[in-house]
Amino acid sequence: MNLTIENFPHKPPKGYWYEIKPFKRNVLSIWLHHPNRYNYTSDPVATIWGFYNTKKCQYFAPRNAKSVGDPVDINDTRDYTAMPINLGPLAGILC
Repeated sequence: MNLTIENFPHKPPKGYWYEIKPFKRNVLSIWLHHPNRYNYTSDPVATIWGFYNTKKCQYFAPRNAKSVGDPVDINDTRDYTAMPINLGPLAGILC
């Protein structure tokens, strides 16, 4: 299965949009574009959402924009990022 915007399970927040780009063989990068602009550049603002391995049909959190991190369950991801939420002991109790 190839990942497309149509079958990506998240919906972008208002004013944002996703872009899927080839990253490496069998790996796609998923970018979240922001409506904001910065004064120092005319380039669009985007952050890496995460990665998708087309061969394994698996999502990965990013270590950074150039490095694939650990596998994640898509149900544990959010619209803004595939990075897992690391709650400390106290926050885990309160949530």
